[in-house]
Amino acid sequence: MSRTRALSPHARLVLAALLDAGDKWSHGYELAQLANVKSGTLYPLLIRLEAQGYLQAEWQQPTEGGRPPRHAYRLTASGVQLARANPPGQGAKPALRRREATI
Repeated sequence: MSRTRALSPHARLVLAALLDAGDKWSHGYELAQLANVKSGTLYPLLIRLEAQGYLQAEWQQPTEGGRPPRHAYRLTASGVQLARANPPGQGAKPALRRREATI
């Protein structure tokens, strides 16, 4: 019998940020800012969620010269279900900021 761990408050915040993004790709730095999560917590979490099939990840080439490629993430269908089933709880920090529309 396999054991499933409850999602951490950080995982719930990151999933909420990705759910808010819809089909748009999100970069790690952006997710860290939106969910108020440090990179040492964020990247292992993203790797786990991708390995479990909840995230898609891809390398994206920069739009500006002289910048390195970046990993971008978005939820899979099962990731959307997970995010909807596990919203940030009352005990979580109210740090999730809404994305501002960019033109």
